Amino acid sequence: MAITGRIHSVETFGTVDGPGVRYIVFLQGCALRCKYCHNPDTWQRGGGTETNSEDLVKDIITYRSFIRSGGVTVSGGEPLLQPAFAQDIIERSKAAGFHTAIDTAGSVSLEISQAVIDAADLVLLDIKNIDDQQSWRLTGRGNGQTLATLDYCEEIGKPVWVRHVLLPGWTLQEEQLTRLATYLAPFNCIEQVELLPFHKMGEYKWKELGYSYSLTTTSEPSRKDVKATRAIFEAQGLKVLIQGEEDTSASQKIS
Repeated sequence: MAITGRIHSVETFGTVDGPGVRYIVFLQGCALRCKYCHNPDTWQRGGGTETNSEDLVKDIITYRSFIRSGGVTVSGGEPLLQPAFAQDIIERSKAAGFHTAIDTAGSVSLEISQAVIDAADLVLLDIKNIDDQQSWRLTGRGNGQTLATLDYCEEIGKPVWVRHVLLPGWTLQEEQLTRLATYLAPFNCIEQVELLPFHKMGEYKWKELGYSYSLTTTSEPSRKDVKATRAIFEAQGLKVLIQGEEDTSASQKIS
């Protein structure tokens, strides 16, 4: 039986949310309030468009020739706020022969998310901040559920790509970055760390929605800052990808 849910939008030729060319489904709703969010229009759970998993995957299948070497990514918002819907999209996509990924901040309990994580081939895990108190100030939530999600992926051997936004004055600090890199280094499940330099492309959405945007005067990271950050993670033996740079992993074969 198809599961009904709410989506914000879809991207039929995505190249930055998992390996290869991907069909990306952005689910509606998010409990976090990240100061740098570029899609605040995904926050409200009642927004977006109602659809069902069967019709959605039927549409995905029509793009098979484009995404056959990539796959399907369920993103958000926070897709784990609609766990049954997300899980059914993933399971139907896998049955159709697609590689699947879930793009999440891991900000819900494992009691809710475990079945979805089990179903996906890959977890794109957005760690907002390694410091719990700063995570509260930055997103409105702590990092406990996120780190528990990473622990679970390690336990079951689920491949993970860690994602981390480089925000000057917040996460783009040597001490914080070193702490995060050191924390991540022992995890065998982590295939790579994707660093996302902060940008303000979504600032206009905050204004349109009547939200107060606090980062108007915050500069984007310099190339020097990004290069130094890469070195911190690579010093811990972690593979690093900088979003916006050429992704040589995108052409790798998915088993």
